[in-house]
Amino acid sequence: MKRLRALLRRLTGIFPSQQREQDLAAEIDSHIQMHIDDSVLAGKTREEARREAILTLGGVELTKQAYRDRSTIPFLESLFQDFSFGARQLRRNPGFAVTVILMLALGMAASVAIFAFVDAALIQPLPYPEPSRLVDVAENNTLVPRANISYPDYLDWKKFNTVFSSLDVYRGTSYILSMPAGAQLVTGARVSDGFFHTLGIVPILGRDFYVGEDQPSAPRTVILSYATWRDRFGSRKDILGQTVVLSGLPATVVGVLPLNFRFALSGPPEFWSPLRASNGELNRGSHNWYGVGRLKEGVTVAAALANMTQIAQQLERQYPSSNRGQGASVIMLSEAIVGPVRPILLTLLSGAGLLLLIACVNVASLLLIRSAGRRRETAVRAALGASRSRLIRQFVTEGLLLVTIGTVFGILLAAGAMKVLLHLLSRNMLLRMPYLEGLRFNLHVMAFAAVVALLAAVVFSATPLLGLFTADMRDGLTEGSRVSTGVLWRRLGSNLVVAELAIAMVLLVSAGLLGKSLYRLLRVDLGFQPDHLATLQIAVPFLNYTKPEQATGLTRRIITRVSVLPGVRSAAVTSILPVRALGNGSTIWIRFPGRPYDGKHIEVNSRDVSAEYFVTLQAKLLRGRYFTDEEDLSKPNVAVISESFAKLYFPGEDPVGKFYGDPAFSPGSMRQIIGVVADIKESSLDSETWPTEYLPYNQGPDYSYSLIVRSSQSEQTLLPSLSAAVHGVDPAIGITGETTMSRLIDDSPTASLHRSSAWLVGGFATFALLLSVIGLYGVITYSVSQRTREIGVRMALGAHRGMVYGLILKEAGSLTACGIVAGIICAIGTASVMRSLLFGTQAWDISTLIAITVTLGTAAMFASYIPARRAASINPVEALRAE
Repeated sequence: MKRLRALLRRLTGIFPSQQREQDLAAEIDSHIQMHIDDSVLAGKTREEARREAILTLGGVELTKQAYRDRSTIPFLESLFQDFSFGARQLRRNPGFAVTVILMLALGMAASVAIFAFVDAALIQPLPYPEPSRLVDVAENNTLVPRANISYPDYLDWKKFNTVFSSLDVYRGTSYILSMPAGAQLVTGARVSDGFFHTLGIVPILGRDFYVGEDQPSAPRTVILSYATWRDRFGSRKDILGQTVVLSGLPATVVGVLPLNFRFALSGPPEFWSPLRASNGELNRGSHNWYGVGRLKEGVTVAAALANMTQIAQQLERQYPSSNRGQGASVIMLSEAIVGPVRPILLTLLSGAGLLLLIACVNVASLLLIRSAGRRRETAVRAALGASRSRLIRQFVTEGLLLVTIGTVFGILLAAGAMKVLLHLLSRNMLLRMPYLEGLRFNLHVMAFAAVVALLAAVVFSATPLLGLFTADMRDGLTEGSRVSTGVLWRRLGSNLVVAELAIAMVLLVSAGLLGKSLYRLLRVDLGFQPDHLATLQIAVPFLNYTKPEQATGLTRRIITRVSVLPGVRSAAVTSILPVRALGNGSTIWIRFPGRPYDGKHIEVNSRDVSAEYFVTLQAKLLRGRYFTDEEDLSKPNVAVISESFAKLYFPGEDPVGKFYGDPAFSPGSMRQIIGVVADIKESSLDSETWPTEYLPYNQGPDYSYSLIVRSSQSEQTLLPSLSAAVHGVDPAIGITGETTMSRLIDDSPTASLHRSSAWLVGGFATFALLLSVIGLYGVITYSVSQRTREIGVRMALGAHRGMVYGLILKEAGSLTACGIVAGIICAIGTASVMRSLLFGTQAWDISTLIAITVTLGTAAMFASYIPARRAASINPVEALRAE
């Protein structure tokens, strides 16, 4: 207890107290006075007695310090004094302090916020048990590296593989949910019976699917997502055993999934049901599924791929008509989920890192200038007895103080930046990126912020020390000390500015290339006019329209009902909207009669469209004609093909009137070409244009399709009346996705990713330009201050203002030129690395390089003009007197 009280007294002694100092001074004065009184009684004079008392005491100040050392912890006390002194220094220089803290905070905010995204997507493990054993399993061919699996192939893969402890399949779908308030179109997924077992997911309520529950003969069951259970069924515990009606068929609820369960590759399904393969899906040529497998202990991805490839080759030999050229794809599940966004995230992290580097370089420049101004102060303190280690500790303490304040503000700004970045992503993108849900600070992000702060502390502490070790302390007391300081600055500070300009050039060129890519992406030739187009998704209740004629009649009534709405010019339906397809959407294998068949699959996009589809899109007819509404199942099969289809398979000839199909897959599939249309962008904006066939909807009606309407007025105002008109035909129809074609294009994953990248890198580049120009301004301004006598002498000897302008701008121009040249070289290399993010733009795009060079050069020279103007206005007499 005694030691604890002593320790507490020492700790409280760290903080200065006026009362304690007064008591100490009074006690020492009392001891001195008592000694003086004794000496005076012994016959000595008062002056002699006082001198003897002080000598006996060992000096008043030394005694006070010895007493303080016994009543405190000296190291902590001196550290506190250093922090107090550093804080006073910052208060005396608020402009410097605010500038340094703001630069560090901005650089840290950008890097930490982007790292949080990188951590969520690329570093954090998938939220499943032993995620390193989970792999994505798919087929592949020469055209598609990750293709759907046919159900029979899946069964064979599951039976013959030796590398998976379990292998299951899934696919997204939609259902019409019958509710008291009416029919609603909801998202769903069909999965094999062991899907959740493979992922390691256990329902929080009820049970998983049992073995064999995915067979057609099993009772219909469904598992709810947690959000669906909460929002649609009020988190009722008695939901188990209840019946929900999905697309007219009753299904029993057997389980509820955990709150945090997400499976990005399937989207956000509300209802999970066993797959129950239909007759059409039992065909080996019908590819509808993706696989997910759990590797056995000790099995690598490479070994799994080799095993699956061997099985695929065996199936190819066994079923050549359907499996020719069909291989296997096995990659980590995490790679399948985040692989497409990895290049963008790494690019953004690199951009944020470069911005942070520029900020640190700028701060280092400011610290060098400030330390140069404090050379005399440092020299005086050294002359008064301060050791070199004591001076070093003072500079380190001031650096830590700046970093601490900057880090606090940086973390606060990063939290806000994370929210802003999330808003840059469209809702559709976020639905496919569940790993970004609940994005927040965690141990990884805080550790990254700590590392950044530590590196900044090292830089901010070490930079002022350069001057401390590069010259004798006595030089700081001489008038010529500014010369040595100026030499130090020219050697190091100028190089820092060149580095700043080069980094800014890299970011500016990257932003320019991404911006140009986005511009070209959004202006890619779509093959149709997207303005004034409204669209929505429709799901027809199958049980109410079991016959094709009934489904066709319903669609005709919908189109007729919508066509008479005010402002509607035309209406049509399509099985898949343009630009909407993931990959290529629905494809089909075809052959050409009379041509030799080499066994290789010929695969093209396939779309079912109504008669007015091309007119509604305002597509361009190149040859032949469009469909008519009378071309139904009673008429011969016909097709309209795309321009790329015609060029690829009918080069140099007119395809109209020719036949094609796939008699091996379907004997009645032969159809005659009646027209050729200009290519329509069917898949993502940056994807290659595939040959496409368009078939009459009336000859093969779908039960899930998109309604597309061209309006003479604002298409946004048409959306509510469209939904009402469709439900007016049949309230049981499911409707979702009411939007405009323009918004659909702008919010597409490709456009959103490119837009986000361009905006973010553009923001980094803007800050980099500003910081680098400020850095150059600081260099030239300091150079002018160091050369005041030289400029005064030159002007006194007859140099005119133009010569002074040339002297200063020449120095600035050489720094700018070096930075730009180095930046161009680095920028071309950087752009080559990020070429996967560029669309229609080369890494060495001359116009972009010239534009950025002119922009940076102009901004740099404008910043240099101000100190050059100040130098040219120097009065030579005053300049010589100032020295």
